[in-house]
Amino acid sequence: MNYTSTINKTLLVILVLASNYIYAQNQINADSLPTKVLEQVVVIGQLDKPYLPDVKDMIVYSGKKTNVINLNNGEANLPQNLGRMIFAKMPGVNLWDMDGAGTQMNIGSRGTDAHRSIEMNMRQNGYNTNSDMFGYPENHYAAPMQAISQIQLLRGSAALQFGSQFGGMMNYVMKEGDPSKVFSLESEQTVGSFNLFNSFNAVGGTKGKINYYAYYDNRHSDGWRPNGSYRYKAYYANIKFMFSKKGSISFQFSRTDTEQQIAGGLTDEQFQQNAKQSNRARNYFVPIINVPAIIFNYALSERTNLQITTNGIFGERSSVQFINTPNVNDTINTNLGTYNPRQVDRDFYKGFTTEARVLHRYQIGKVMSTLAGGFRYFNQKTQRRQKGKGTTGSDNDMSLLAPYGIDLSFHTINYAAFVENIFKLNEKFSVTPGFRYEIIGSNLTGVINNATLPVSYKGDRTFPLFGLGLQFQTTKVTQLYGNISQAYRPYLYANVTPADQIGVIDPNLKDSKGYDIDFGYRGQLYDLLSFDVNAFYLFYGDKIGKVTIKDSNNSSYQLTTNIGNSIAKGFEAYVNLSLWKAIGGGTKNVDLKIFSSLAYTKARYISGTIINNGDNISLVGNRVEGVPDWIERAGLEFRYKKISTTFQSSYVSDQFNDANNTPSSITGVVGHVPAYTLFDWAFDWKFLELYHVSAGINNLTDVLYFSRRINMYPGPGILPGDGRSFYISFGFKM
Repeated sequence: MNYTSTINKTLLVILVLASNYIYAQNQINADSLPTKVLEQVVVIGQLDKPYLPDVKDMIVYSGKKTNVINLNNGEANLPQNLGRMIFAKMPGVNLWDMDGAGTQMNIGSRGTDAHRSIEMNMRQNGYNTNSDMFGYPENHYAAPMQAISQIQLLRGSAALQFGSQFGGMMNYVMKEGDPSKVFSLESEQTVGSFNLFNSFNAVGGTKGKINYYAYYDNRHSDGWRPNGSYRYKAYYANIKFMFSKKGSISFQFSRTDTEQQIAGGLTDEQFQQNAKQSNRARNYFVPIINVPAIIFNYALSERTNLQITTNGIFGERSSVQFINTPNVNDTINTNLGTYNPRQVDRDFYKGFTTEARVLHRYQIGKVMSTLAGGFRYFNQKTQRRQKGKGTTGSDNDMSLLAPYGIDLSFHTINYAAFVENIFKLNEKFSVTPGFRYEIIGSNLTGVINNATLPVSYKGDRTFPLFGLGLQFQTTKVTQLYGNISQAYRPYLYANVTPADQIGVIDPNLKDSKGYDIDFGYRGQLYDLLSFDVNAFYLFYGDKIGKVTIKDSNNSSYQLTTNIGNSIAKGFEAYVNLSLWKAIGGGTKNVDLKIFSSLAYTKARYISGTIINNGDNISLVGNRVEGVPDWIERAGLEFRYKKISTTFQSSYVSDQFNDANNTPSSITGVVGHVPAYTLFDWAFDWKFLELYHVSAGINNLTDVLYFSRRINMYPGPGILPGDGRSFYISFGFKM
């Protein structure tokens, strides 16, 4: 049975029935009661507060560096998930443009690896979406931004409440059903360059004690480069039952299903000749991720709240590709009379997490303090099968001609407990100490190199984390804040798996540990100005890599071990100013705003060595790989009645993609990544109360650039960023 076709037809039937229902209801109302259509109320000119309150949704944010973005058409390209516009108002968020599909978000912060947000604690509605948080924490799940109401970012101090990461915790808050309607329907259709088509459709509403919201998104395109087509589908449903005034329970299900053709990497020479070229036509990437969740909320008393969240991660990440450096063409092998066999890699994820949180407010003297605590249970199994001999065909075929070279099973169990308390010393000053205790048990079994090398590894460890936050309310609308918190990143399963029979794993391999320090000043002046300026210092200890070791027989081998330490320090500054208000503009129907999101990150190694051509080379003073010193995103936003438009610039300074800071290579796999500046434009017009038209141009000046070199999938080599493209959307909400 073709389940995809069945689902699509079912959704179409639902939309048709919904439209008929709305029409019938309108006819009944028109026949029975006199009605008057009220003009839509549009709030214009308000500045969003760029940070989170002291406590929100059972989470303590007091004294911590936070960012928050409310998503709106006309301010960013939402239909294509264009990261540099969507995250523009979060200073220091580093984004890698692996392609223009928007099917994977590559986010890093403060000197951390941005590859599929591998060093971020990625969440949706408060629960994890990383594929395997402790073994392989890439985030293969990416919801459509049209379905997200708010993005929240808590920087490196997130470890106490959320666990492992150095980049911070990012949470996508999904939309909910309209509380004033039994049924509402939203639909937006987008077309654009390279045969782009995106269809986003959502239903929602409230009936009695039940609130519901669901969407279906279907996006596909041929891509900017040849062999760069993709097909992306996303599903989501949330049914929230408010069983009493004190409590509610939500049942949620999310799914993303992607099939992406991979155009491959380029050498420097190929990039300069023609950045759009591709010599890979047989490479495919297929991630399918399912995320079921249950969220239970209950008010135990007027001052005490309980939340229990349970979610799962079920899915796979599969690829079939001809893997070689880009200076080697994928052509017919004359000895075989066919193409060379491709490599098949497949991961299967099966995870379960439960987090319980209690928030209690209590009074000491005349001020109210807050205690937050909780527990976490995590159980994950991952099956990793790699280096399988695939077919010589050209389609998306994962079948094998020979067994996998690597066949491993990973299992992790994690228990954690945390507590934080906001001690209000007076109306203006608060101190927030915190503590978290982690217990991790992991094991690996299987075979490597075509079943010739058995693998067995166990890693059981426990460690505490401490933190302290300070906050001083300088005025009613401004505050000083500071925080220091320990953080860690567990070693990945790839770190404890030898790549070949001469590779050796350090039996004393340790998790990477460190700490993050913040100090800043933030606030808001009416609807004229909002700002947040801070300095930070992040110590990243015991980074993991490879060094060359010689044994007693003077034979060399590669040892995976903790290679050294790095420091990232700098500042992050965000300012949003209403120029219209500043010059005395009085009307509420017009506003002209300018924003700037600037970050300086000096990320350098302070100790350590790494292999280069078989020799151990010192890393001291080298730039941390994949981290630009400067990121600046600025924009001009204009609103007039129901029209809004944004013109944005994005500047990213140069960087290196390897810790040895190699200037260049003939294959393009390692080397310097030049600085670049891009311009984007977005527009939205609401009309006839229910309808709107959105449009935009990406990379307006058609800049030739790349933000990533890579020595693995989806390269190897330079991954060019997309050139100029456009989109236009038509939508309605009723």
